[in-house]
Amino acid sequence: MSEPIRVIIVDDEWLVRAALRVFLESSEGFELVGEADNGADAITLVRATQPDVVLMDVQMPVMDGIETTQRLTKEFPGLKIVALTTFSTERVIVPMLSVGASGFLVKDTSPEQILDAARTAYDGGYVLSPRVAKELVSSVQTTAALPVREMHRDEELTDRELQAVTLLAQGMSNAEIAAAMFVSEATVKSHLGRITAKWNVRDRIQVLIRAAQLGLVTLN
Repeated sequence: MSEPIRVIIVDDEWLVRAALRVFLESSEGFELVGEADNGADAITLVRATQPDVVLMDVQMPVMDGIETTQRLTKEFPGLKIVALTTFSTERVIVPMLSVGASGFLVKDTSPEQILDAARTAYDGGYVLSPRVAKELVSSVQTTAALPVREMHRDEELTDRELQAVTLLAQGMSNAEIAAAMFVSEATVKSHLGRITAKWNVRDRIQVLIRAAQLGLVTLN
């Protein structure tokens, strides 16, 4: 039997922590190893417990989630951090992802989806809720410093790769993209892997940003 994914919850709202605690403690494959209500305490807790995944609020007293994530990812490069917040604006999303968060979810995301995001992050993936994905695409398309540009020939995607990117922009996970395309998750990972190679980007979040820059995805 594989070891459970060790998780800590960082949120200044005790009701949020309590709700997540219930689902983590009742879900197979997870072990809740601690809770903190601000970023400074979270850093101390991570050092003491060595978790695999942190569910991190963004707006907190003492030290916010952005600074906390920046410090933690520098000190613990293998640590996975999934942001959980009420706010899904560009001013919050872009800095959080830039400092190393592996995912960004709004707090109305279902507990099951939050746990799925924790698993995905633990496995090395990236997760954005649909609202966050749309906000990220919108921010790129409306930023003067990042205008839509022409695609070079070696950056062109196949029809299936373009379909995968379009579904990614809707905030879908690999499993959801696979179901929509009637293929396996392995095939989706293969499509995204080829796209990252063609575009010389690191991960699915950068794929989404580049797709918006190229004008391949738009908001409905």
